This record gives sequence, C-alpha cells and structure tokens, in this order.
Amino acid sequence: MAFVEHPVDGVAMLLWAAEPESPQRLATPFFFAAAAAAMDTPVEIYFTARSVHLLVPGVAETLRASERFDKTILDAMREAVSHGARLLACTDALHAQGIDPARLIPECSGPGGAVQFMARAADQRWRTLVF
Repeated sequence: MAFVEHPVDGVAMLLWAAEPESPQRLATPFFFAAAAAAMDTPVEIYFTARSVHLLVPGVAETLRASERFDKTILDAMREAVSHGARLLACTDALHAQGIDPARLIPECSGPGGAVQFMARAADQRWRTLVF
C-alpha cells in the first residue's frame, strides 16, 4: 500500500488526562508533537484541567514517564517546542487550579482555551488528538 500524503494545516492536541499525578502518560503527547512538528506540520498543544500544572516551573522537570527513561517530561516538552510546537495554557484551567498565568515556564507560548481548540477541531484542514 502506497503512502498518500494529505495536506493539513496543522495538528491541535488537547491535554486533558495528562496530569502530573500520572507521569507514565506524559511523554507520549510530546513525542507525537515533536514528530509532527519535525515533519513541518504546525502543532498546537492545549493544556487544560490539571495538565496546566506541567507549565508551572519545577513540575515537569521532576517527572519521568518511567524510571528507565532518562528524559524528564520537561525535556520532552522542550524537544517538541524546539521543532516548532506551541504550548498553550487554558486560562480557565489556570484560574481553576490557582495558577498565576504570569508565572509559567518560558516555553509556554501564551493562552489558548476551549474556543481556540474547538475552532481547530471544526476546521477540516486541522487534525486533533486528545490525551
């Protein structure tokens, strides 16, 4: 079977169940994001619910998906960003979790919430993934 390329404008990823309390779930979204971004596909990663804690300094750098995995979750996030992925924080989730939006890691590109993600999901030229 031949690979058929279908042009897309980008990939939007929603981190919902990817939270610091379950570090074994955290590396995969960023590996997928890095792969897509390395293929010159625009990638937006939306942090919502408890996943916004990953954007707080000192959190992601202490987490690993496995004790056999040398990279921290922050390393995986930075790898995705280095290929062009954008990290976006849901302002409602930040508020609900008591996190000051002015105190996020520098890799965070800024705010991005439900309306922005849903606009991507409704756009047939974008693909969406939920973790």
